[in-house]
Amino acid sequence: MTRLPLPPSLYADTAVAPVATPPLDVDKNVAVAIIGGGYTGLSTALHLAEQGVDALVLEAQEPGWGASGNNGGHTNPGLKHDPDQIEADFGADLGRRMIVFSYGTTNFTHELIRRYQIPCEARQNGTLRAAYNEASAAAIEKTAQQCIRRGMPVTYLNREQLREMTGTDRYIGAMLDARGGDLHPLSYARGLARAAISAGAKVHGETPALSLRREGSRWRIETPRAVVHADKVLLATNGFTDDLWPALRRTIVPVFSSIAATAPLSDAVARSIMPTRPVLYESGHITVYYRIDQNNRLLMGGRGPMRWIKSPHDVAYLMRYAERLWPQLRGVSWTHGWNSRLAITGDHYPHVHEPAENILISLGCNGRGVALATAMGAQLARRLIGGAKAEIDMPITGIKPIPMHAFWPVGVTTAVIAGRVRDRLGI
Repeated sequence: MTRLPLPPSLYADTAVAPVATPPLDVDKNVAVAIIGGGYTGLSTALHLAEQGVDALVLEAQEPGWGASGNNGGHTNPGLKHDPDQIEADFGADLGRRMIVFSYGTTNFTHELIRRYQIPCEARQNGTLRAAYNEASAAAIEKTAQQCIRRGMPVTYLNREQLREMTGTDRYIGAMLDARGGDLHPLSYARGLARAAISAGAKVHGETPALSLRREGSRWRIETPRAVVHADKVLLATNGFTDDLWPALRRTIVPVFSSIAATAPLSDAVARSIMPTRPVLYESGHITVYYRIDQNNRLLMGGRGPMRWIKSPHDVAYLMRYAERLWPQLRGVSWTHGWNSRLAITGDHYPHVHEPAENILISLGCNGRGVALATAMGAQLARRLIGGAKAEIDMPITGIKPIPMHAFWPVGVTTAVIAGRVRDRLGI
């Protein structure tokens, strides 16, 4: 197969050089085969290799080609649901472990970056979850109180504090979590691949898994040029999940998330927008998220067309919205526009499955994949090594296809349009 070019992103133009990940062209026998070379697969391979386990990653394109190398670059703590809701859904023991784990993912990720000296522009200046209407502000304050009650480094900010932090009077309330931050996604993916390889894992690009079946007591994976026999297999294909495992594709909705980036702003303009450089995502029906990177570029993200894009003009609403927030941006050059596919689950929780002996599946980060997928790598490695006796801090559930899954493109498009209208009306 021919390797597809990276999406036309700012990251593709500015990332560190990739490590060599040649196609697999000879048959292999390994302890663990990992299908998918994004953050989940690469982190799992790294944590397996650190413990002396023979791990091999099969990536259809190149590490970071999908959402791992093309996301907003936010390292956000937690899950979509509030801590109290998590405990209600999963019980006091597992719920508490899920909360501790998920809100610790950003510290885990930034510590891994420091440990392996991964050059990816990582910073930990906090995450703002911001509201521009009273209902959302009340919900965010409730979330903040639940986090504060559990001893987390969280603060609830009012309108004046937010105006100072963001340079706009759009927001009436926000939760600041000091553990959040940002990084260069593609440089990070390439750094994870380099770290995994240096630890002893094998990573092969341009090597899609064409079929997966049991052969005796092991698993047989066919690729275009070679066959892999593995004792255990991890599927970590997220928004690019296909029909390799029955019904798995129908358990997630692959949603495009788009980003537009400006040319470098002047120091004065950049300071007027986000002087302390937290990242921010809005609590709305259609999430908008943004940050200022280390080169003073503003990166605005949100929902866009449910197709690949190549220009910031494909998501012109993000440019217009930026000018609404900060009128001083009028006339600024927007240089890049790109997107990739995220995996959204029906219940908005990450999904871990064990549908057969020695098969593990992890997917559905629901837009929190940078830190969550990285930290999941250590959890999945523990399960792959220890088996059913090795508990992890996320639930392991059965595969449940989403009803009416075939209609998801229409449903997503309708939801995006309706959500934008409701956000404009403040309802």
